[in-house]
Amino acid sequence: MAMTLRLDENQTEALRRCADEEGRSMQEVAKRAIEQYVSKRDQRLASAITLVATRDAELLDRLSR
Repeated sequence: MAMTLRLDENQTEALRRCADEEGRSMQEVAKRAIEQYVSKRDQRLASAITLVATRDAELLDRLSR
């Protein structure tokens, strides 16, 4: 599925610079960044759940009664 991604000048220049440094196309760099973001989402969610469960263990215990 095709998609148009609108970037401002600074974002475009940063993407271009990364692509040039890595010897890849801007599209390849953008796609890889999206893939990394999505794959790390589950890790971030699990970490947040663990943090809340640990920090608020007493409260969660009282609420479960």
